[in-house]
Amino acid sequence: MEKVNFFNNELFHENAEKTFLIHKNKIIEFLPEADIQHVGSSAIPNSLTKGDLDIQVRVSAEQFSNAVELLSNLYESNDGSVKTDTFRAFKDDTTIPPLGVQLTVINSEFDFFWKFREVLLANNKYRDAYDKLKKEYEAKSMDDYREAKDIFFQRLMETPEFKKLS
Repeated sequence: MEKVNFFNNELFHENAEKTFLIHKNKIIEFLPEADIQHVGSSAIPNSLTKGDLDIQVRVSAEQFSNAVELLSNLYESNDGSVKTDTFRAFKDDTTIPPLGVQLTVINSEFDFFWKFREVLLANNKYRDAYDKLKKEYEAKSMDDYREAKDIFFQRLMETPEFKKLS
């Protein structure tokens, strides 16, 4: 059973920012029209993180197939994630910190990662609740944590703060 551990974001912030900029520039070279966002807990100052970096690459529906092909040449497919006509996940476990890339069609069902970041950045109450959830799952099952995290984010999607970003 894979266990989850969390760390203070400040331990990873500098490396996460450097790695984000390197990969943003790499992706922009191939997808100049893409909107590339640093998302996930490493984008939230003073939060707890698993110590990885998440990037959201947002493209138009017309660009999606080409973006899938281009990102497949740069990164490994994250086969543990869903694949749809508007979402694909990639990864690179060799970077420091390890990298996850979420490719989404703008305004599609999976175009929410940047919204989560914005809501958590603007609301200490939600960020504190998310950190509390992480503390509850420290050194416990990754699958159980992911299930609890999904429930947390489903609730976050119902908040006025999230809805106004839609």
